[in-house]
Amino acid sequence: MAKKEKKGIVKEFKEFALQGNLFDMAVGVLIGGVFKDLVSSFTNNIIMPIISIFTGSVDFSSWKVQLPSVFGPKLDENGVEIPNYLNVGNFISSIISFLILAWVIFLMIKGMNHLRAKAKKAKEEEEKKEEPAPPEPSAEEKLLTEIRDLLAKK
Repeated sequence: MAKKEKKGIVKEFKEFALQGNLFDMAVGVLIGGVFKDLVSSFTNNIIMPIISIFTGSVDFSSWKVQLPSVFGPKLDENGVEIPNYLNVGNFISSIISFLILAWVIFLMIKGMNHLRAKAKKAKEEEEKKEEPAPPEPSAEEKLLTEIRDLLAKK
């Protein structure tokens, strides 16, 4: 029974892998990784230098806060103290990168939703055009309607 289940799992995986969704997902992950690098480069090389003009810092990534050594200093192999820092500048840079990335994704989704709504509206209008107009009542129906209206008046 275990072999039968194993064959089923292998068969399911093969169907999944050959379906195309796996390849689409892999392409999305690769493009996302490259896009993240692009946004990080944009943030670190363009946005941060502009921000540093207003903050008075030459290198924004050098903003650090040294933490005190609670249990004694860490020493390297030469006996030199290794300081412990909070890299505030790098963290702020990461936040800005995230906000840029989130904004771009938001705009992409908004654009896709707009295109979908436009396509849906066009489809609905096309369906309305395809509906035939109700046929004109025949002469007999018109005459019967007039008789009915006259009888209703009496």
